[in-house]
Amino acid sequence: MIEGVRRVKYIVMLRFVLTLFFCFLISLPAYAEERVVPVGREQVQMSFAPLVKQVAPAVVSIATKRTVTQRVSPFTGDPFFEQFFGRSFGLGGGLSKKRVDSALGSGVIIEPDGLIVTNAHVIRSAEEITVVLVDGREFDAKAVLTDEPSDLALLRIDTHEESLPFVSLKPSESLEVGDLVLAIGNPFGVGQTVTSGIISALARSSLNINDFNFFIQTDAAINPGNSGGALVAMDGGVVGINSAIFSKTGGSLGIGFAIPSEMVATVIAAEKAGQSGAHGIARAWLGIAAQGITPDIAESLGFEVPHGVLIAGMHRASPAKKSGLKTGDVVMAVNDKAVRDPAEMKFRMATVPLGSDAEFEVLRKGKVKTLHVAAMAPPDDPPRDETLLSGNHILNGVTVANINPAVAVELGLKNEEGVVVVSVDRHGQARRVVSSGEVILSVNGVDIQDVAALKKLLKRGANSWRLVLSADGHQRQVIVR
Repeated sequence: MIEGVRRVKYIVMLRFVLTLFFCFLISLPAYAEERVVPVGREQVQMSFAPLVKQVAPAVVSIATKRTVTQRVSPFTGDPFFEQFFGRSFGLGGGLSKKRVDSALGSGVIIEPDGLIVTNAHVIRSAEEITVVLVDGREFDAKAVLTDEPSDLALLRIDTHEESLPFVSLKPSESLEVGDLVLAIGNPFGVGQTVTSGIISALARSSLNINDFNFFIQTDAAINPGNSGGALVAMDGGVVGINSAIFSKTGGSLGIGFAIPSEMVATVIAAEKAGQSGAHGIARAWLGIAAQGITPDIAESLGFEVPHGVLIAGMHRASPAKKSGLKTGDVVMAVNDKAVRDPAEMKFRMATVPLGSDAEFEVLRKGKVKTLHVAAMAPPDDPPRDETLLSGNHILNGVTVANINPAVAVELGLKNEEGVVVVSVDRHGQARRVVSSGEVILSVNGVDIQDVAALKKLLKRGANSWRLVLSADGHQRQVIVR
């Protein structure tokens, strides 16, 4: 009897165990999709090699040369004079000596007919540009566009109708922090080098590298010479152009920055549309003064987290003003992309093609509104009236112009009204008083509104001159007797 009871218990227990086992087998395929044991050499030996073979042929090395004129003295380097006057003795005068400076960088072929993108600082002041492919072929290159505000440049080489390897741009908006990326370039001139890392951050805007300050941050090793090279996603698309590093030693510390591919695409499109000039490409102008949302402002607006851009003022010709934007509005998004600060809003607008509209999501008095802002070039109005000043006064030999939105963008000015110094005769006395890019605020206590008013004031003459000048937000006063 007891044995029969035990047998029944054993059978019940066996059925229970078998039921659990079959339940486990049923759930196993779902588990296996997430965690797979490598099978075979291909799965065990994971490698970026196929991706590198796909992209690397389109990444080139760029060598530049420029002639530099230097003043030298026969006393330079003489230990007797240096012990009294320092090592810089004699550098201010003497004979002129010319030398050839060489520099190395990287670039990316983006079209099979030989169109290459690189950094503007890689080819700055270059008199000769040579492009070297990974297979050793060399081509003379010509700069077809240099856009200093974005630190991007376009080169073209004559391929003699031969098709070159090239890469495609991929929107950086598709990236997420933590995604794997490769950096390909020519660091220190040692030859093409591939490094790997992840996306450390997106939309970095607290830097001071170019006019837009909107970057992809990566820990893939980037060193001098990598500038202009490719930041590559795992599907082979180029998501950025490597541009700068944060370093105290000159080498990589795992903090590198790349210009997003959206800005690269904008530069290429503008060049093809003929929307470029001596100062780079023509970009959409907003004509607004904006500030980020601080915790105090966020609290007053009822925001749980500070975000958005507060409109503090607008130029009378601003397209945003014409669209209905008002001072005190908060811009929350541009073309469905959230904006967190003025730098991000500026970047978003800079990638909008001229002649089209940008959709602004605006918060006004607790209500969300949608406005359509025209993407227009900065107006060259009022006329700049560029004038070379001459006469018996302190500004003889100085070329000045009225500041308008177009002039402000070209010269990188924060002011959009007044008179700016365009150039100074390097042989005249005025070079000791003013510098190119400075804004003349007042002369002898009289505010200067335009070039006509300045010329009229200078004609009066004076025994002494007192000028108030402004540059980069800092004012200074000059008194000449």
